[in-house]
Amino acid sequence: MIKVIGAGLAGAEAAYFLATHGVEVELTEMKPQKRTPAHSGEGFAELVCSNSLKSSDVYGNACGLLKEELRALGSLTMEAAEQTKVPAGGALAVDREKFSAYITEKLKRHERVHIVCREESELPESGIIATGPLTSEPLSKAIEGAFGGGLHFYDATAPVVSADSIDYSKTFSQSRYGKGEGDYINCPLTKEEYETFVKELVSAERAQLHAFEKREIFEGCMPVEIMASRGRETLRFGMLKPVGLETEGVRPYAVLQLRRENEAGTAYGLVGFQTNLKFGEQKRVFSLIPALKNAEFERYGVMHRNTFLESPKILNADFSVKNNPNLFFAGQITGVEGYVESAMSGLLAGVQAYLRANGRETLVPEDTCVCGALSRYIAAPNKHFQPMNASYGVLRPIEGVRDKKEKKRLLGERALREIARFRTLIEDKKE
Repeated sequence: MIKVIGAGLAGAEAAYFLATHGVEVELTEMKPQKRTPAHSGEGFAELVCSNSLKSSDVYGNACGLLKEELRALGSLTMEAAEQTKVPAGGALAVDREKFSAYITEKLKRHERVHIVCREESELPESGIIATGPLTSEPLSKAIEGAFGGGLHFYDATAPVVSADSIDYSKTFSQSRYGKGEGDYINCPLTKEEYETFVKELVSAERAQLHAFEKREIFEGCMPVEIMASRGRETLRFGMLKPVGLETEGVRPYAVLQLRRENEAGTAYGLVGFQTNLKFGEQKRVFSLIPALKNAEFERYGVMHRNTFLESPKILNADFSVKNNPNLFFAGQITGVEGYVESAMSGLLAGVQAYLRANGRETLVPEDTCVCGALSRYIAAPNKHFQPMNASYGVLRPIEGVRDKKEKKRLLGERALREIARFRTLIEDKKE
């Protein structure tokens, strides 16, 4: 039996792969007995800062390509996403609660998955640790004692408003560049409204500001108020950019997009509005956006510390510990950043543990696919190691192709060939 600690995206993927390949799994999860500051539900694979799994463009976006790689490997995350998706233009977004419920039910019903509700406080001799970026204190101390501590940065989540509190007379429905069927609710701002909003946002009171240092905030989850403080026009080139959006043939000065949080469409998230403002300030400042003047907040944005290992010193590219090949880590604690990336690391850790349990050598995909490139990234020597999202920059380059669209297509085709090869090797068949 292989032990998997943590039933987030990574742990769920690892447990599912092992169970579906004939391995008995003990899956330990401390919820609902105990929760992290960022979690509220009782189910597994709970999504926190967004309900979006990013772009679905296989040949034009690195995360879209990564999702296709995971589908080819039988990912539970991708299966659940397909069953619980909600309209989101060119992105893959899901109903949070249904997504979590689907994965929870799938694991609870599997005859080889044995679920234990328990907070772990010691490192096991073997198995997979997938406790996430908010690993509880007892286990964090055990990890620090074994590996000399971890790094950390601060992560922020965006607020969610009730659908019936939005002033639709001040919105228009459209996906950027016409992708999708008007899946986003767009909240336009005039130049005057935008400048007032930015002024109030920058001066608004932040929660526990003394506890944070700018250098510890991950760029991919930068709070909107910090982005705004970089310059008056910064948001217009970021989360409030109007490019690709028009109302009555005119491009607004700035636009906030709202995205469905559930299939019923009763709640909408403020896209890109991760924040560390105090709750009262969030309501005051975000209500300056005309369409949100009377908005009712179902959930306010919060900020919390994410912890990750200094993986290049601790882990191999197969996610195993350098001095213990039978112990694996998976998820954001390894230094991959993002929901899909976390699921990927869990799936691959499951693959490696499966191979090890069957007396076989572990297999790391080549860096010609996103799975392999990210696996190798977390283990490569790096004095300034930071979390990494899926990106074309981590892939082995293709030389001699200047057209960007063509290069992305070729990168995608090459990646999927590598994943097909890797999958064949896992199943121990001839190439």
